[in-house]
Amino acid sequence: MSTALQTYVSRLGDNALILAQRMIEQVAAYPELEEELANANFALDYLGQARLFYSYAAELEGEGRTEDDFAFLRGEREFQNFLLLEQPVRHFGDAIVKSVLFEQYYLSLLERLSACGEPRVAEIAARAAKEVTYHLRHNGQWLVRLGDGTEESHSRVQDSVNSFWPFTGELFECDDVDRTFVDAHGGPNPASLRDDWTTDIAALLADATLAMPADTWMATGGKAGKHSESFGYLLAEMQYLQRSHPGAAW
Repeated sequence: MSTALQTYVSRLGDNALILAQRMIEQVAAYPELEEELANANFALDYLGQARLFYSYAAELEGEGRTEDDFAFLRGEREFQNFLLLEQPVRHFGDAIVKSVLFEQYYLSLLERLSACGEPRVAEIAARAAKEVTYHLRHNGQWLVRLGDGTEESHSRVQDSVNSFWPFTGELFECDDVDRTFVDAHGGPNPASLRDDWTTDIAALLADATLAMPADTWMATGGKAGKHSESFGYLLAEMQYLQRSHPGAAW
């Protein structure tokens, strides 16, 4: 039986896994070799975080499932990742903007989780925060470089900001699972992260000479297992081998 803690932990794993999958799709599409290597390594960092969260979720569930079962043998509605992370990436600017918008939030979340009263979550979060600190610094520098670069790079990355902005509201939604974790383990209420995130993102966008979009309509549903059309294609590609050859091992 799923518990609030198990759901909370598996959600963290879902976010890390889906971001890793979208990032690895961009291998061989980045503008220079150094960035290819950075992207691949960042994707591996997120994959490692997903494995840690899924392994713990499986322990909490106690039904004999493994991290691979969580990644490859669940259906679309069982994933509860943010909609932002599953959005397709059209070009390098998209990849940078999506990463920055999420990582600015994610780093704050991880820092607070590392001080929560749930030991395993705190341990994984502390480790992940070290990785995401570097990711955010690296991607933030690229955001400034692209935004304050040529007329074309500025225009394209501003379009990326505008396109992904409606998916950022979900980052700060608080549901019963979040509230239970807050009450039981002293974790952060997602809504409490919004003000710092807004301030930090505004500063980054200003440095990049980019405009911050107005908060209007925001997409939601990912945390409830309701996904965008592209998510089905993502899962089909990610899960193809395991579903075609159940139990296959290298």
